[in-house]
Amino acid sequence: MRAYEVRDARGIDGIELNSARPRPEPGLGEVLIRVRAASLNYRDLLVAKGRYGAATKPSVVPLSDGAGEVVAVGGGVASVKPGDRVAGAFFPRWAAGPISAEVTKAALGGSVDGMLAEYVVLPETGVVAVPGHLGFEEAATLPCAAVTAWNAVVGVGQVHAGQTVLLLGTGGVSMFALQFAKLHGATAIQTSGSEEKIERARALGADHTLNYRSVADWDVEVLKLTGGRGVDLVVEVGGPGTLQRSLRAVRVGGTVVMIGLVAGTGEVNPMPLVARAIRLQGVYVGSRQDFADMNAAIAAHTLRPVIGKVFEFDQALDAYRHLAAGAHFGKVVVRL
Repeated sequence: MRAYEVRDARGIDGIELNSARPRPEPGLGEVLIRVRAASLNYRDLLVAKGRYGAATKPSVVPLSDGAGEVVAVGGGVASVKPGDRVAGAFFPRWAAGPISAEVTKAALGGSVDGMLAEYVVLPETGVVAVPGHLGFEEAATLPCAAVTAWNAVVGVGQVHAGQTVLLLGTGGVSMFALQFAKLHGATAIQTSGSEEKIERARALGADHTLNYRSVADWDVEVLKLTGGRGVDLVVEVGGPGTLQRSLRAVRVGGTVVMIGLVAGTGEVNPMPLVARAIRLQGVYVGSRQDFADMNAAIAAHTLRPVIGKVFEFDQALDAYRHLAAGAHFGKVVVRL
């Protein structure tokens, strides 16, 4: 079978196509999936550069996110059967409950092989049925970005009608967070450095938008938009580069959910956490149960993921470069 492998830490140029990789076979409690689509996350750029932090398997098959159909199952598998449409779970051994060091030892596309291959084998606990109204390309966007956004907005943030959320950027997590926030009746403030992306965010339901290139003090503008109170929740994907402004933009007693580091590094003054009783909570994707709960909501509201661009399997490295350039809106998908 064909599969991409991260051969070294040179970055995108270190990813190579192996056209003669043996097709895996399912063992006890395992499921063989014919992958039909996969999607990229910022994490995948870090894995390619050897900067992800967690241990990465040598010559790992990259990408945590993918969807396809079950073609065979091993002994003891009861919850899925050949022909079922499924997506892989980011942490295939995290069925439910709180996160632990043990479940994080196995993450697709990092410490274990991921989804950028024609066939993959996952444990039964690592597959989730996809909503019936979604195609494979849409379903492939869900495992990391969508579950992370769901956990941030619904799990940690517990957002409900009447509240206000601040969403940074228009990448995959932020666009899912916008959709989930609106699903729960919240007011959404979205930032972007592109007027074109701002218009698209408005079309998807953003109530207020701020261009951080023309409005450098966007935290001040957020306070103005909320009558000086601040937002109830910030979905913080920038990291130390934006965190200080996020702490100023959230209300007293509000929550900042920390997800990414796309805005780079920097020093952060922790005093607002104490002086304004702010909760700063990290989110590391979610469990299989979180994934299933999210899919139930997606199916009930026929929500459709935002896909920016689709690349063919032979163009997978171009998909990486597109993501690295920051030109994407929503998710970048590779079709098999």
